[in-house]
Amino acid sequence: MADTKYIFVTGGVTSSLGKGIIAASLAKLLQARGYKTTIQKLDPYINVDPGTLNPYEHGECYVTDDGAETDLDLGHYERFLNVNTSQANNVTTGRIYQSVIEKERKGEFLGKTVQVVPHITNEIKERIQLLGKNGEYDIVITEIGGTVGDIESLPYIEAVRQLMWELGDNNGIVIHLTLVPYLSAAGELKTKPTQHSVKTLMESGIKADILVCRTEHELSDDLREKLALFCNVKREAVIQSIDASTIYDVPNMMLHEGLDTVVLKKLALAEKAAPDLMRWNQFLDRHKNPKDEVHIGLVGKYVELQDSYKSILEAFIHAGAENEVKVNVEYIHSEHITQHVLKNKIAKLDGVLVAPGFGERGIEGKIEAIQYVRENNIPFLGICLGMQMAVIEFARNVLNIKDANSTEMNPNTPNPVIDLMEEQKDITHMGGTMRLGAWDCNVQANSLVAKVYGANKISERHRHRYEFNDKFKGQIEAAGLKATGLNPETGLVEIVELPSHPWFVGVQYHPEYKSTVANPHPLFVAFVKSALQYKKNK
Repeated sequence: MADTKYIFVTGGVTSSLGKGIIAASLAKLLQARGYKTTIQKLDPYINVDPGTLNPYEHGECYVTDDGAETDLDLGHYERFLNVNTSQANNVTTGRIYQSVIEKERKGEFLGKTVQVVPHITNEIKERIQLLGKNGEYDIVITEIGGTVGDIESLPYIEAVRQLMWELGDNNGIVIHLTLVPYLSAAGELKTKPTQHSVKTLMESGIKADILVCRTEHELSDDLREKLALFCNVKREAVIQSIDASTIYDVPNMMLHEGLDTVVLKKLALAEKAAPDLMRWNQFLDRHKNPKDEVHIGLVGKYVELQDSYKSILEAFIHAGAENEVKVNVEYIHSEHITQHVLKNKIAKLDGVLVAPGFGERGIEGKIEAIQYVRENNIPFLGICLGMQMAVIEFARNVLNIKDANSTEMNPNTPNPVIDLMEEQKDITHMGGTMRLGAWDCNVQANSLVAKVYGANKISERHRHRYEFNDKFKGQIEAAGLKATGLNPETGLVEIVELPSHPWFVGVQYHPEYKSTVANPHPLFVAFVKSALQYKKNK
């Protein structure tokens, strides 16, 4: 019998049903029962990782401590479980094929013809079992991206079929997430799409053990019986997943439906104690019953797609609950910032966050927004590019270096206050070559950020190529913008703050990646608190 049990989550009918949230919610319940659980995501696209994908294509790129650029679902996994993920938690078709081709070039297949079966499927099985090999986890949940029936997903489905056979009884199960649509003209829920989806899965040799049905309306007992009968699952294994007001409701909803109980039974695992969700529910209570509210502007250039800033939005939810306030995020497109927007929109906000991003589009708008909040004492947080824009704005409008810029925007600027990092200058390949993952930072004693963290040494995750140019550090600090966080090895400026301002902080790293339900990020907590204070003082 295998030591580690495996759960596979597949999707049918349509994409964006929330496989990641269901996987994370189930993992939360199993973890709350005392089982060591992790989740991985298999992505069917041919990119090696999402690092080179436009945010409009794929939403945000999430970064792990070990420097993996991954799918945004890994953010959900960490936020729900409060456990770090790694390179092994996200696998793409591109990475699978790259690995197999490298092995072929080295002659590892001894002259055999390299084929999808067995070579690609073997590689997939190896990656799936990587997390379970060292005995660190009792249960590994594997979410398979895309929809059953997609050409791209076929090798993954075949690998799961083989693995289910190899694992033997009670060591692996398949949860199929599907849609039960409501036809308003007929006034009823329809099961046929789910039946077809399950049939497609069975044609690939896989039987669904559990059905999780996304729905806008309650599933009647008759409908559950029908689904059980025609989809060949037990009645107790038809789980309803009705639309929720927040993703953080889903673990409780799945608990109520008995998803974790059915899973443990099918894996022949003891139920142990009832799930301990006390801390989770305390967070939910604060989130749903705020005592006040604040309005914070998110200035960015991908604001049309909320998933582009997923971790930032979730960090605001965590920080809002911690402060018992509702954070209303107002999206401001940095390409459309005018004097009218500054005076009629930004002026009314309680705080402004200038978001990360790449390229020169919308840059001047970010700089104008930062100038306005700096001059009008509105709480400010700049992340990555947002921090760099704060440095450029200060150099232009306080030091009067009107042509100050970043070499990312203007390679020939005479005053590159932001410049390409030294080790980046000879790099030609764009994928996976940025400064990535967790790096240490020494925080200046008595600085605002030292008080926020309650520590003088921190570690945060990065994703950037450009940095604060040390040649301008003396000048900028003398004028009042202080570099209060430095990397101990390279001297890279990680944090800038303006002591003359009530709350003005720019960070080169991405604090949003480390905010979880159990541990809201201190920077976001302090920023939201300052926004509330600003609102009360207005």
